[in-house]
Amino acid sequence: MRHGRCLDTSDVVVVGAGVVGAACAYYAARSGLSVAVVDRGPVAGGTTGAGEGNLLVSDKEPGPELDLALLSTRLWRELAAELPPEIEYETKGGLVVAADEPGLGPLRAFSAAQSDAGVHRTELPGDRLRDAEPHLAPGLAGGVLYPQDAQVQPALAAAHLLRASGARLHLGAEVTALLTSPGGALRGVRTPRGDLLAPAVVNAAGTWAGELAALAGVRVPVRPRRGYVLVTEPLPRVVRRKVYAADYVADVASGSAALQSSAVVEGTLAGPVLIGASRERVGFDRTLSVEVLRRLAAQATALFPVLAGVRVMRTYQGFRPYLPDHLPAIGPDPRAPGLLHACGHEGAGIGLAPATGRLIAAALTGTPGPLEAKPFRPERFEERSPA
Repeated sequence: MRHGRCLDTSDVVVVGAGVVGAACAYYAARSGLSVAVVDRGPVAGGTTGAGEGNLLVSDKEPGPELDLALLSTRLWRELAAELPPEIEYETKGGLVVAADEPGLGPLRAFSAAQSDAGVHRTELPGDRLRDAEPHLAPGLAGGVLYPQDAQVQPALAAAHLLRASGARLHLGAEVTALLTSPGGALRGVRTPRGDLLAPAVVNAAGTWAGELAALAGVRVPVRPRRGYVLVTEPLPRVVRRKVYAADYVADVASGSAALQSSAVVEGTLAGPVLIGASRERVGFDRTLSVEVLRRLAAQATALFPVLAGVRVMRTYQGFRPYLPDHLPAIGPDPRAPGLLHACGHEGAGIGLAPATGRLIAAALTGTPGPLEAKPFRPERFEERSPA
């Protein structure tokens, strides 16, 4: 292969300028490393720009992902004190509701297990739900209030993390190859504009992370999972928190390729109400689905009847980077020396970005990580199936 000119030499190249890549760049730079970030599009041009900005613990069962979320909750609080207010960090909390008694029992059991793992929560009977959210539909059986849930404006959060990192940005430059030394170790990436040289490359390429891994000859089975969001006209604060139906948790954990949707409604500091959430595996098909939009609107107005007469100003869709076991791939890849992965967070990447960045920085510097990284090892999928 013809050698390209060198654009940059650094300690690490991060591929992906979404919020996960930005957090990796930020914490790597905080660890004393020089960082270059490359993306074939703009900052937050992929999944991050199509996200709602959720920073959630409420939807995660006890285990590695919840541990990652609890750490990220603390780190986002620190970042909010360091980054400009434009990131719109808001500790508004979440409310999960059950429509009937059969749904309330599993929700109570789920939240009790979360409490044992360090999640703060308060059970609310049906007659107290409207104290928390005055515009909720009457007659719901009960719910659980999660004060640790928060929100940011994801694209601005990514942009300000990158700015604070001091990383050199190479936008609109697609990675076409991974460069290796004669011994097989990575030494950088190739783009049409030139080479970016570094002894470490972080794969934070979101839904395209599997393709980047393939350039190194390794398999990380990231697949896209499409979702839609409706955005209403600006409103007074009719929805105070992130409010969702209890069946949303089951949708998140499901591996089904079929369309799933459950009401997720939240107000924002800027005024519009965001309405989700749908999930379906349809590849990168961007065909507008009127069926999904109608279903989301109907489910939202069932939770908040006040929204029935509100105008939807726009809709957008994005693709969550899905891995089969619903855990991200984070850390060094022993199959490709010098390659680290920070991908496969599905719909939780914005919330889990800071803890992911901390784990990557620890791996890059050979220092102890903030939590056990073994559940996220990138090669785990090869261990489960033949090559």
